[in-house]
Amino acid sequence: MDFSLFYFDGDGSVARPHQYQLLIESAKFADQNGLTAIWTPERHFHAFGGLYPNPALTSAAIAMITKQVQLRAGSFVLPLHDPVRATEEWAVVDNLSQGRVAIAFASGWTVDDFVLAREPHVNRKAIMWRDLEVMRKLWRGESVERQDATGKVFSVKTLPRPVQAELPIWITCQSPETFVEAGKLGAHVLTSLLGGTLDDIAPKIKLYRNSLKKHGHNPQGGKVALMIHTFLGDNLNDVKEKVTQPFCNYLKTHYELIESLAKSMGLKVSLKNFSEDDIDSILQFGVEGFMKGRSLIGTPDSCRPFVEQIRAAGVDEIACLIDFVQDYDLVMDSLPFVSQLRQQLAPLLK
Repeated sequence: MDFSLFYFDGDGSVARPHQYQLLIESAKFADQNGLTAIWTPERHFHAFGGLYPNPALTSAAIAMITKQVQLRAGSFVLPLHDPVRATEEWAVVDNLSQGRVAIAFASGWTVDDFVLAREPHVNRKAIMWRDLEVMRKLWRGESVERQDATGKVFSVKTLPRPVQAELPIWITCQSPETFVEAGKLGAHVLTSLLGGTLDDIAPKIKLYRNSLKKHGHNPQGGKVALMIHTFLGDNLNDVKEKVTQPFCNYLKTHYELIESLAKSMGLKVSLKNFSEDDIDSILQFGVEGFMKGRSLIGTPDSCRPFVEQIRAAGVDEIACLIDFVQDYDLVMDSLPFVSQLRQQLAPLLK
């Protein structure tokens, strides 16, 4: 089981010193303690996550302070970008990192983000698959045809040439169809428990493995990374005390997670009909259940059985989302316990 660090919720709404201190210092920790990768997202127009509008920029910064970890976009919303320009930018990062780039591609979520796009939100999945092939061709050194301002067609090859001959590709997957498409491409998979439970994910992973085999790829060669909220310590009660209120505050900014908690409690009405007090009550009752069945929040010993269940479901890597707790010292103090859990599991999961 590989472990990596994942970032999604850095608050970019207020200018303050040392905004990227957690990213920088935790990346150094990952590099020095055997973690596999650093995932930085693409987030637009939202306070939480506002530190991360461009994973190529954050990966370039991390490239200069690390030597081992892979630098991954988690995720890169390809329909918002020109694939020619994107290939150029990521090739620079691949050179800065001496060949440590990988990209998890996504088709996009909110309509608001598509103020940055040239084509409609409704076509985003088809655009992602199309432009992904363009990036792969350019990365290999092949040319693509483009038109200049006068409409004249000409061939384009991008520079600089990347270090890696092939671009390592992940697909951000939630629907069964996307898992199947990822297998068809021979790509790796990035997924999460945001929309369900481990029991919901396991059948999709089987679809992915079957798709890999059907399309001529090694069914065990594709990797599945599971993004999961992570905060570990040496005492379970102490961890709960430290993380409960920050986690409640975090969930309030992500209504889809609160709705998932409400559903798990048998509540089927829309949260639009809930008062602030109702939402607080859902959080107080539901957050501990989220901790138990959909996160790594606790001690290495208390979380170990869940990690073993994750592995049994076909997951190869846990991508630890750490910045939902908006406290630098708390998060940094928790990281040695992530390393401890990884070391405890290593001989058991070979």
